[in-house]
Amino acid sequence: MRGSDGTRMDREQMNSIARPVKEISLEQWSAELASGRRSPVGLTADYLARIAELDRDGPRLRSVIETNPDALEIAIEMKRELQANRRRGPLHGVPILIKDNIDTSDAMSTTAGSLAMSGVKPSADAIVVTRLRASGAVLLGKTNMSEWANARGAHGTGGWSARGGLTRNPYVLDRSASGSSSGSAVAVAASLCAAAVGTETDGSILCPAAVCGVVGLKPTVGLVSRTGVIPLANSQDTPGPIARNVRDCALLLDAMAGADPQDPATLAAPDSQRSDYAGRLDPSTLHGCRLGLMEAFLPAHAGIRAAYESALSILAKAGATLVRITDLPDLALMREHERFVMLTELKAGLNDYLGRAGAGAPRNIKDLTEFNKRHSREEMPWFQQERLEQAERMPDLSAPEYLFARQECLRLAKYSGIDALIGAHGLDALIAPTTQPAGVIDLALGDPAGIHSCTMAAVAGTPGITVPAGHWLGLPLGLSFYGQAWQEQRLLNLALGFEQISAARQAPTYRKSIEDNMPAIIV
Repeated sequence: MRGSDGTRMDREQMNSIARPVKEISLEQWSAELASGRRSPVGLTADYLARIAELDRDGPRLRSVIETNPDALEIAIEMKRELQANRRRGPLHGVPILIKDNIDTSDAMSTTAGSLAMSGVKPSADAIVVTRLRASGAVLLGKTNMSEWANARGAHGTGGWSARGGLTRNPYVLDRSASGSSSGSAVAVAASLCAAAVGTETDGSILCPAAVCGVVGLKPTVGLVSRTGVIPLANSQDTPGPIARNVRDCALLLDAMAGADPQDPATLAAPDSQRSDYAGRLDPSTLHGCRLGLMEAFLPAHAGIRAAYESALSILAKAGATLVRITDLPDLALMREHERFVMLTELKAGLNDYLGRAGAGAPRNIKDLTEFNKRHSREEMPWFQQERLEQAERMPDLSAPEYLFARQECLRLAKYSGIDALIGAHGLDALIAPTTQPAGVIDLALGDPAGIHSCTMAAVAGTPGITVPAGHWLGLPLGLSFYGQAWQEQRLLNLALGFEQISAARQAPTYRKSIEDNMPAIIV
């Protein structure tokens, strides 16, 4: 029998009553599925029901841009394999969402949130999708995102795309979900999936994860393949996992990481650093470690600063030595060079991707900007496309000014930045508040210029992980751990140690505004 959408249904799904999935971990689901206490089919149906309840209706989070019409079919096959004692691994039968800039050669489109790409069907899965399918994950759907990964307009709103609309923060609905992996972070926070995949160029995993109260990991560039991911800046782009806890994040990373001959950056990763992250987790790493606190990123706001100081005291009580770091490289100069590099690489990478995209796609950035002008009422009701237009005017990758800017990026962020700071101070990792608490959504003016600590690791191509660190008036706060290249295991261990002691994560509240359910203030 088939459902109303044409998807084949088995007896279990037809007779199922939606069961709770809220706040249940990927690791828990893995055990439930392996034991036969839950079925991939019923679990997939339950998540689809929750998406309908919270994402399409209720608070209307708009974090899922498209559900996969093949999800139940995949779940049925995963159930059959389990019944035949053919379990592929911890992700077997577990529903996962992926960001809408990651290619899938199935019934779903890959659009980066743009109407110009509606209906475009890639000819092949991204390598990271191939790996997820091989692990037995059920691809539940695609998540909404800041259109073109924040590479379209200079005054954009995080989490808005013409195709998907505005993604809302599940803690306070009039607050930003940040970007560009907004939908992935929101869906994880709201338990619309077991875990999700995002992508980052500079802050696009860490910032949404932080403001949505979940764990996000930006891997070293090259740990996870970028083949089949719509590019922004090749020297900084990477997919990464988003989950509700560190262990789930490690489980998802295990499935995603791997070499890819089509992506030369992946060939530099040491084999010893690319597998069994979950199996090697050790929270005791936190005791006796040295952490460099980048003081420049501590907030000026007294209340928020106090909340972070409380989190830092937890680290100290756990046996970590906190070293105050004030000798950061010139961050303003770094960002100036980064902007030049990103726009130059955007031109090269996006033109190449569009030139090979499926039927109906614009063939280059020029075609894309012309489409947006013709459909400005739908595509540009709130902000324009200055960044795409700037990218179109940038030089080639062989230009001396690009090569100089890229060299300066590495000097400032890596050699005089992360590597130098960790070496000079004898550190296990650098730490800092990830970003400011979620601001009020402003479609008219766009996102305010906010401070986040992600740029140095992004430009250096080195890893970072954000973990919930507390709340300010109900808004989540995130603390990030940054390390040298290929040090994902160390960062996961440190984050796990902090997570277990702080227990800072709380489920979303879906308040309409910050004032809802707050005690009255008597003046």
